Amino acid sequence: MNAVREAWTDERLDDLNDRVDRGFEQVDQRFEQVDQRFERVDQRFEQIDQRFDRVDQRFEQVDKRFDRVEDDLRELRIEMNGRFDRLQLGMIAFAGAISAAVVASPHL
Repeated sequence: MNAVREAWTDERLDDLNDRVDRGFEQVDQRFEQVDQRFERVDQRFEQIDQRFDRVDQRFEQVDKRFDRVEDDLRELRIEMNGRFDRLQLGMIAFAGAISAAVVASPHL
């Protein structure tokens, strides 16, 4: 073991230190590249979020339109029910009038 320890001179330690520093510099550069990529991804997500916000606004408008259509259909249903009720009453009155006419008419 002493032979190995003696082989580590100041010059070799400085060389090792320099290589380690260069290695960390390369790692730092790679992390900077990764950070730049994440910044681009973040920008893309912001754009996507903005698009979804616009889609949400459109759906809100569509929801309002459907609410109006539902209100119109509800009013139409009420109006149609009233018409059918009047038609039914008219048919009952007509059937009663025919029945009364048959009963009141002289027998053929």
